[in-house]
Amino acid sequence: QVQFRESGGGSVQPGGSLRLSCAASGYIYNTYCMGWLRQAPGKEREGVAAIDSDGSTSYADSVKGRFTISQDNAKNTLYLQMNTLKPEDTAMYYCAVDTSGPYCSGAYQMDYWGKGTLVTISS
Repeated sequence: QVQFRESGGGSVQPGGSLRLSCAASGYIYNTYCMGWLRQAPGKEREGVAAIDSDGSTSYADSVKGRFTISQDNAKNTLYLQMNTLKPEDTAMYYCAVDTSGPYCSGAYQMDYWGKGTLVTISS
């Protein structure tokens, strides 16, 4: 059973930073594309960042240069370092996996995701 446990969300001021973590279990880690999705109030869920099994990364245009996705294979843990946060980054953030293969398609078509961690950016 695939399970994710996200943590690290919170409330910060614009310009601040947060680091999200996601502990994964229930499948062989580092064999699939993994990523972070987010859903803001009243909006559809969208892809934020993704990482291939070989470590190649991709980002939504809205977060390029500010967010960094990484993983620790020994700990089965995915991270999202978020810097220079903006009010429009406010959302529930979800860790997710695309089990169709080891490489990310760019479409963020994830099969499983966690319950999420809330990020609020406000002054």
